[in-house]
Amino acid sequence: MSDSTRPDAASRLGTESVGKLLFRFSLPAITGMLVNALYNVVDRIFVGRGVNEYALGGLSLVMPLMTIFMAFAMLFGVGAANMISMRLGQGRRHDAENALNHCLFLLTGIGILFFVLGFIFLEPLLSILGAQDESQSLDYARRYIKIILYGAPFAMLGFGFSHCTRAQGFPIITMISMLLGAGMNTILDPIFIFGFGWGVEGAAWATIISQASSAVWIISFNLGKKAVIRLKLRSFKPSLSIFRQILAFGSAQFMLQFIMSAIQLLYNTSMGKYGAAALGVASGGDIALSGMNIVNSILMLIFMPIFGINQGAQPILGYNYGAKKFDRVMAAYFRAIGAATIFCVAGFIMAQSIPTILVKLFAPQGSAQLLSFAPRAMRIAMLMMPLNGFQIVSANMFVVTGRPKISIFLTTLRQCIALIPGILIFGYVWGLYGVVAATPVADGLSFILTSVMVAFELKKLKRQIGEMKAQAVSA
Repeated sequence: MSDSTRPDAASRLGTESVGKLLFRFSLPAITGMLVNALYNVVDRIFVGRGVNEYALGGLSLVMPLMTIFMAFAMLFGVGAANMISMRLGQGRRHDAENALNHCLFLLTGIGILFFVLGFIFLEPLLSILGAQDESQSLDYARRYIKIILYGAPFAMLGFGFSHCTRAQGFPIITMISMLLGAGMNTILDPIFIFGFGWGVEGAAWATIISQASSAVWIISFNLGKKAVIRLKLRSFKPSLSIFRQILAFGSAQFMLQFIMSAIQLLYNTSMGKYGAAALGVASGGDIALSGMNIVNSILMLIFMPIFGINQGAQPILGYNYGAKKFDRVMAAYFRAIGAATIFCVAGFIMAQSIPTILVKLFAPQGSAQLLSFAPRAMRIAMLMMPLNGFQIVSANMFVVTGRPKISIFLTTLRQCIALIPGILIFGYVWGLYGVVAATPVADGLSFILTSVMVAFELKKLKRQIGEMKAQAVSA
């Protein structure tokens, strides 16, 4: 019987083998996250091949805005999903259903708000995206984001509700939603860019049409009878308490995404500032933007399986922690770290051995400066990649154990506390390549401090396991 036809798919989270559950939940999540990443990566590949490398830089300029969209989608989507899985584990189905209903209205509302504000403040936003004066990439960014704004509500609903559906025990449904959207995007991109000659506008239209299809699919499922908990719009009553709980559960992932937006903006500014001097051409800033866009695309493809493992582990961790099955929490945590590290090591080997081949996937006819800078930047940026899986999984663990502040701290440690000063200081001292070198330094520092924090949390979990065993013996 498939997971979409079980009468209560969530109940198996507390009974079936942890290893099998992690594989069953993570595989669709990994597939879905990789497919979701293809929204951006496919756009970049086709734009780089079908327009030029300056258009590729334009897509890099708008990434901070798009990351902010996803930050709010994760705030409400991941927050509601964490609440749903824990409440189902506690047998509080009505509370889980309330969280699902709140998630719908929160995602729809924030999507419409972004659509309206985006058009009102478009030019001021474009002026702070990091492009230098007379940048050739800025006009491409303007043309792209104007269309993307129309799809903001669909992007919010499709991405946010995928977490809620997975939390109910339906990873396959979530995967289908992502496959549907990314598949359409991959088909429409070449049609709109090459066939119709729409350039970056074609990439944008392909993206929002695909996002709309994903949103319709995932919302339809949650309205249907096969869902463990269903959307019931007529019975919806806003609750400040549920809203606060969703914010608390989703705050760590929101902070990660929001800070990623700030980092992308800082990278954009730094590429423009140091690019011309480092690459020896007047358009060096735009070329450096394009090069980091390529590097970040490869990073995204490597990180997506790790995020997928993290998301696959989340309902297992949340349900069993809510059910006080702490030994299963521990087992799922270690298995998730092991799986994430395998992907990190594989990505590290690939980036260090064939960086030029990877760059040419995006820009086969790229300038000499681009083909010199991007492979070198890729090797430097990914020096500490094998450590990242541990840090990402561990940060999520603190959300599950009810300590979101620690999760936020560990999340912001790498992306803000260590990385931002590194970019500013290393850039000032060593220029363009100093900016790139800030990433592995931040990764190393984050790994050390996360290890210390995790040691204390594991000690607490072991004590709880011992207490539960003692209670079982005395009973």
